[in-house]
Amino acid sequence: MKPWQMIEGEALPELLAMPGASVDAVITDPPYSSGGFSRDDKGKSPDAKYTQHQQRGRYPDFSGDSRDQRSYLTWCALWIAECLRVLKPGGYFMSFTDWRQLPVMTDAVQAGGVFWRGLTVWDKGRGARAPHKGYFRHQCEYVVWGTKGAASMLTHDGPFDGCIQATVRRDDKHHLTGKPTALMRELVRPVPPGGLVLDPFAGSGSTGVAALQSGRRFIGIEREAAYADISRQRLAAAEQESRPGGAET
Repeated sequence: MKPWQMIEGEALPELLAMPGASVDAVITDPPYSSGGFSRDDKGKSPDAKYTQHQQRGRYPDFSGDSRDQRSYLTWCALWIAECLRVLKPGGYFMSFTDWRQLPVMTDAVQAGGVFWRGLTVWDKGRGARAPHKGYFRHQCEYVVWGTKGAASMLTHDGPFDGCIQATVRRDDKHHLTGKPTALMRELVRPVPPGGLVLDPFAGSGSTGVAALQSGRRFIGIEREAAYADISRQRLAAAEQESRPGGAET
């Protein structure tokens, strides 16, 4: 049976259609609705908000990144509650966020019913931007993580680092806000081998690539057709490489 599936559609209705208690982990990177302090800032395109001038236009843009704080909290609580429903008991929930949205995401995770257990820090390295010399670098993003009920004692791996260092490489970046595949491989480690990972905001498929490379299965949901196509191509390649004999089979 094929170890991955990519669903092209909106996250919340697709989650509503999934059976309960069917996945081992949700690991995702939703739109942050961040990038500024005003409504006008948030309303800019993600490419304008998050990409340095010389790199703009390199990757397809995406929508759904301009919610205000109230609507963002409500929306996140809704899809997180559905993620909780489809998780198996003891399953892991992990969601990326940045420093601006960290408070609202921790609220949303708890409002959605996840047992919040902590933060994992992604250290992007000292090449991260700072507006000027008066700033600390915006060097880290965060993974808000928890479980559906009690956290199981694992036998296959663990414990896991609470701070993961991984730089963004151009040859591994396929999305405006793409995360390094090496980072995602660290995040899938708690999932039992052969387990099923769900990413309702799959983007360019890095969560799925890491899952397949690590001997797990994957379901992704992505609303943007351009990124759904990129994901399918990357997942098919990762599936081929993970077979005995790799790409030669």
